[in-house]
Amino acid sequence: MRELAGGGTAVVATGQQVGLFLGPLYAFYKAASAIAVARAIQAESGVRCVPLFWLQTEDHDFAEISSCMVAGRDGEPVRLALVDEQDGHGRVSVAHRILGPRVTEVLAALTETLEPGPAAEEVLALLKAFYQPGRSMAGAFASVLATVFADEGLLIFNPRDARLAALAAPIYRSAIEDADVIEQRLKERQTALAAAGFDEQVAVRDRGALVFFHHQSPTGPRFRLQRGQSATASGWALAGGSEIISHDDLLATLAREPLRFSTSALLRPIVQDIFLPTVAYVGGPGEINYFAQLAPLYEHFDVAPPLLVPRARFRCVDARTRRWLDQLGLRAADLSRPAHEVRARLTAALLPGCPDPGELRALVASQIEPAVAAIANAAVAADEQLRRPALRARESVAYRLHRLIDRYARMLVERDENTKQRIRRAELALYPNGIPQERFYSWPSLAGRLGIARFKQLIWREFQSAGPFTTDIHELHA
Repeated sequence: MRELAGGGTAVVATGQQVGLFLGPLYAFYKAASAIAVARAIQAESGVRCVPLFWLQTEDHDFAEISSCMVAGRDGEPVRLALVDEQDGHGRVSVAHRILGPRVTEVLAALTETLEPGPAAEEVLALLKAFYQPGRSMAGAFASVLATVFADEGLLIFNPRDARLAALAAPIYRSAIEDADVIEQRLKERQTALAAAGFDEQVAVRDRGALVFFHHQSPTGPRFRLQRGQSATASGWALAGGSEIISHDDLLATLAREPLRFSTSALLRPIVQDIFLPTVAYVGGPGEINYFAQLAPLYEHFDVAPPLLVPRARFRCVDARTRRWLDQLGLRAADLSRPAHEVRARLTAALLPGCPDPGELRALVASQIEPAVAAIANAAVAADEQLRRPALRARESVAYRLHRLIDRYARMLVERDENTKQRIRRAELALYPNGIPQERFYSWPSLAGRLGIARFKQLIWREFQSAGPFTTDIHELHA
C-alpha cells in the first residue's frame, strides 16, 4: 500500500466477493464506479484520491462464488462452475481456496461458449494467464481485475494477510470484549429502523460477536463465535459445533495468532475505515441499506463513516438486440416488467380475421363503457337503491372486458412464432430469467464480445455524460 503512505491521500473504496472470472457484471461496474468517483472527488477537492477494491476473501461461501453465467453463441445462458476439489474444507475462507486441475476444463468450456473473435481471444488469454491450477482463487481474481484497470490505477486490497491481521487485532478484541454492549446498541438501532419502516439487512445474532474464529489454524474452517447461555458455559462456542473456548483462551489466541480471526459483514466496514482514509464507499443497494445499521458501530469504534455512493448501473444493448426491440415496438426498459405484461402490450402479427387488441380496447372505451354507464345511470335514476349494484356492474364489465382483451393479446403473441422468438432473445440478452443482465451474466459474457478496452470505453463515455453519482440505469449501445 505504498500509494497511501505518507498521508495526504484519500480513498474511494468498493469491494466484492472473488467470483469466478470476476463474478457478476456488477462487480466490474463497482470497480469502474470507484475509479470515476475518485476522479471526481480529486478534481473537486484538489486532494489526491485513489480507487481501491477490497477483496472479500474472508468469506467462506464457496458455492456462491464457484460459478458464473455466460451467454452462449446461440444466446442461451451457459453455467460454468468449478468443482469443490477441497473436500472437507467447506468453511475455509476463500482466500485459502486453491484452484485445482479442473479449472482448465472450465476455461475450455468458456472457450466453446464465447463467440470466436479477437475480443474473445483477448479475454480468454487474460483469464488463462491467471486462472491456473495451483493458484488461489483470490489471486486469480485480483490479478485479472488489476490488469483490466491497470491504466486507471485501481488498488487491490486483500485483508487475509498476517500483517493486516496484527493491525486489526485491537478491533477484534474490542468486538469480543464489548460484544454485549455492541449487540444491545445494534438491536436498538434495528428497532428504530423497523419503526421507521426499514427492513433489517444483516441479522444481529443473539449472544454473538462480530468476528469469526478459524479453527486450528488461519487456513482452518471458519466459525461464528457465540457466547454461552449459562454460567457453566461462560466461554465462547463455535456456532454449529460443540467446542467451547474460554474467554481468556480466546483472547490469548488473538494476541498470538490474529490471522485466526476475521470480520463479519457488519464489522468489515469498520475495519476498512480504520485501516484506510476512506472518503467514500461505492456499494450496491443491499450494502448501502445495511450501512443504516452501522451507526452504533461507527460511534463505538470512534471512526467517521464514509460518504455512500450507489454503484453505477448499466445495461448493454447490442445492435442485434436493439433490432429485435425495434421490431417488437419495445424499449429495453420495458423488459424489466413482468413477462405477462410485456406480452400483453405487444402488437403481434395478427392472424387472419383477428382484430388488433388496441382496436378492441378503443371499442370498449368509446362504445361499450358509455353504453354500460348509460344503463347504470338509468337504473340509479329509477331507484337510488340501485346505485351500488350499478357501480359494481360498471366496474365488473370494464374489468372483465379488459382482462379478456389482455388474454387475447397474449394469445396472439404466443401464436406468432417470430414475435415469440424475438421476445425470448431480447429477454435472454437483457433480463434472463427475469434477472437484470448485470446481476445474471459474468464479465466475460460482455467483454468477450466487445473487447476489454471497448467495454471500458463505453462505460467511461456514460460517466462523462452523466457523472459518477448518477442512480439511473444507463444503456451501453455496443
